[in-house]
Amino acid sequence: MNLSEFITDRKRQTTMKTTTIVAGGLAAIGLLAGCDTIPPGAERGPDGTMAYLVQIEASEPGVRIEANRQTVGTAPLTLKIFGDPDGTFHDFGSYYYIIQAFPVRTNQFVQTAVFRTGHLFTPEDRVPRRIYFDMNQPPPAYPADPSAYYGSPEYYGPPVYFGPRIYFGPPSYYHHWRRW
Repeated sequence: MNLSEFITDRKRQTTMKTTTIVAGGLAAIGLLAGCDTIPPGAERGPDGTMAYLVQIEASEPGVRIEANRQTVGTAPLTLKIFGDPDGTFHDFGSYYYIIQAFPVRTNQFVQTAVFRTGHLFTPEDRVPRRIYFDMNQPPPAYPADPSAYYGSPEYYGPPVYFGPRIYFGPPSYYHHWRRW
């Protein structure tokens, strides 16, 4: 008996179980590897984002526009926003993306557009194609910044103590609540 005959005799046959395990492993590797979902020709941004161009217009030309407390220009303008490839705002560490328009004349009002970013599994909004600010519209009765409206909850219950329970008094096994 030569060596090649010895090896072919000792070779294990491929079973259905082995084939299923190999196919499942390859499928898992393919799913975990992922794919590039950014459309061709789109501008790439940080953290796997892509650029969206948003047209910002106002009823009064020359209105100063701020995005996240930074001045970006005067209306009308095109704002570049980096969002997720599915069309929603990307979470860069804040709960909201805020765009504000500041009036140029008296009897006009500051206009605010607030978008949720999905920070810490909160809902997220889609990036709009166009934002229009009517500078003559009065602001709503509630604050535009939701974090200012909903403060931290206060605890009004009994005081809470941490640590071991220490009881001074008669032993707790004397219960006189049931008498015969």
